[in-house]
Amino acid sequence: MAAADAAVAAGQPDKAFAVLKSASQAFPADKTPWVRMAQMRFDANNYGQAIIDGLEALERDPDDTLANSIVAVSGLRVSSKALAELTRKNKINGDVKSEAQDLAKLLRTSLGQEELVAPRPKPPTRTKPAGTTTTATAATPKPGPASNDPFSVIK
Repeated sequence: MAAADAAVAAGQPDKAFAVLKSASQAFPADKTPWVRMAQMRFDANNYGQAIIDGLEALERDPDDTLANSIVAVSGLRVSSKALAELTRKNKINGDVKSEAQDLAKLLRTSLGQEELVAPRPKPPTRTKPAGTTTTATAATPKPGPASNDPFSVIK
C-alpha cells in the first residue's frame, strides 16, 4: 500500500494500479487493494471501472461501507448520465421511462424525500387594471396562534 501511495503522490497512477493489482494477486482475500483501486477510479470519474473494483472488494467484505458507497454513487452517476443523454435526444419512452420513474421513486423513498429536486419557484405575476395609477400593496400576513414554528407566518 505504501508503494501505491508513493506512486500516486509522484503522479504515476498507472504504476499505482500495477502495484495494487499485484497486491490483490499476492493477497487474494484482502479487500484493501480493491477498495483503493475503486476509490482511485472514482476520483478519476471512471465510474464503470470503479463499480467493478468496488464489487471485487465487496466479494471479500460485503459490509465494507466505502466500497458500497463507491458502487452506489458510481452507479447513480452512470445512470444519471445515460438518462440525461436519452432525455436530451428525446428517446426516453416506454419501458425505459417507466423504469427510470420506478428508480426515481425508490431513490426518493431511500432518501426520505417526496421530491428529488425542488421545483423552481414561479415568479409572481402582477396584473394592473387598465387606467389605475396606484400600486396595490400586499397585505402583511398576521401571525396565527402562538407556535413553536418560527416559519409558521410564511406558510
